[in-house]
Amino acid sequence: MADRIFPLNRRELMAGLGAAALGPAIPPTAVAQGRPSLMLQAKAGAIALRPGGPETPIWSLDGPTPDRDAALKRGGMLEITLLNDLPVPAVLNWHGIDGVPAAEPLAALTPLAPGARQTLAIPLRHAGTLMCDLRLLGDGQPRPARARALIVGESEPVAVDRDEVLLIEDWRLRPDGTAIAPSIDPKDTAPVTTINGLTTLDIPARANERLRLRFLNGCQRSVIAVKIEGHEVRVMAIDGQPAEPFLARNGAVVLAPGTRVDVFIDVTAPPGSTSSILLHDGKEARPIARLIVSNEPAIRNAPLPPAAALPSNGLPAQLDLKNAVRTDLTLGGPQADWVTPSNFAKSAVPAFRAKAGRTVVLALTNRAEIATVFHLHGHHFRLLDRLDDGWKPFWLDTLAVEPGQTQRIAFAAEHAGRWLIESAATDWAAPRLVRWYSVE
Repeated sequence: MADRIFPLNRRELMAGLGAAALGPAIPPTAVAQGRPSLMLQAKAGAIALRPGGPETPIWSLDGPTPDRDAALKRGGMLEITLLNDLPVPAVLNWHGIDGVPAAEPLAALTPLAPGARQTLAIPLRHAGTLMCDLRLLGDGQPRPARARALIVGESEPVAVDRDEVLLIEDWRLRPDGTAIAPSIDPKDTAPVTTINGLTTLDIPARANERLRLRFLNGCQRSVIAVKIEGHEVRVMAIDGQPAEPFLARNGAVVLAPGTRVDVFIDVTAPPGSTSSILLHDGKEARPIARLIVSNEPAIRNAPLPPAAALPSNGLPAQLDLKNAVRTDLTLGGPQADWVTPSNFAKSAVPAFRAKAGRTVVLALTNRAEIATVFHLHGHHFRLLDRLDDGWKPFWLDTLAVEPGQTQRIAFAAEHAGRWLIESAATDWAAPRLVRWYSVE
């Protein structure tokens, strides 16, 4: 039934990434010495992945309480402490933090030894949906690790009634119920998908209520599409940066691993009705959540008018493509330039160098036989049109490139420092690979 409602195959899924996208709740914080602080603990945990069965051991990134009261706001400073209670080294990997070279994993931060702790001060330059995890060193480890959402609120009010974080993750379970980490052959395993740590989720709503749904693809290697039945889905932000609002094609948003998409929906279904939220992985569609409209009176007489764009985070309105530094980067296929994170060396030759203030254009060519995901640290980028005569009306930090294709991206090299770039094929057994670039 789901496939008839949400017809899609892998090729269409990847095409949608360019066109349409193209729990953990807000992490617990506390106010200390005039600034919010966040304690994260890397430790052994468990998650319920089998109905009626015992919980599956995993590695988690936990805060002390589920408290949401101390909301983070753009323009402040966040003090983050990581305590490593795992038996292996750990390092925080960020999706969405721009311009903080001191927090850059491997290029600046040495992995934290077991039993050690580390504190960093992170300036919150941008509002948006961020994600952090322990997965940079996670390939082949004894247990897979969860991701975590971090929400930085806009400095101006946003006209929504409720804000929901929806973190989608995938797992591979052996017959004995244990879960394997990525880069391990998944043969004889069963795939399981969770949303906010649950195998299914109910989201209550009232008629004419406006919801801000923050979808995060916390999957290890899978590109996914998410569709909300019976509702218009207006994309408002991608990868933590405001976009020119647009309606998602066929009501579906497509997310590469690490991608975050904020959408607004106005609940127009009648009271007492239920709308499925479907997930498609390129093979099949299946429900992962339900939007349940209560029988309470409507929250207002009619839906709100279409929302204006979210407040700008101050990224440049124009990029100087004519005088840009141009570099070709090959993803996938035989090459010696990319290394696994465990083999990363600060002495390695950078993929490219740029002077601060210059525009950088990267031509990303995927030589692999399957789609490959590219993640840029330190800066957000624009996806260029095919003729390099313009760009899509949104910013990204993560992009999936189809096999045999070349995508061109551009960014303003605003932040001096040493920054990672990541690449991973969309195959559970594929390794995560890294290089670095320099802004001087």
